Amino acid sequence: MDNKLLNRFCTVALLEGISCVLLFCITMPLKYTLGWEKISYWTGMAHGILFITYGILLGIAWRSYKWNFGKAFVLFLASLVPFATFWVERKLKREPAAKPNLFP
Repeated sequence: MDNKLLNRFCTVALLEGISCVLLFCITMPLKYTLGWEKISYWTGMAHGILFITYGILLGIAWRSYKWNFGKAFVLFLASLVPFATFWVERKLKREPAAKPNLFP
């Protein structure tokens, strides 16, 4: 895999997974046990922005690479399942390099 779009998508998938781990495993327990609401707010905001970015990049990659609906749907579902974006990042990095169709 050696092109910018897939690299960006994989990076966002990885960051979205990390933000999910931070949110669910660290900041949410801190919020509800120690009352630290601000840390949960900012981590949640970052997670939300990364989730939206993931969805936008998925749509662009789906169109650019002419992925079938099934593949795009599975990658979308992975954004809804906690920690599944780590699988997406690994799966896409192992795929052979694809040429995007920039002018459909």
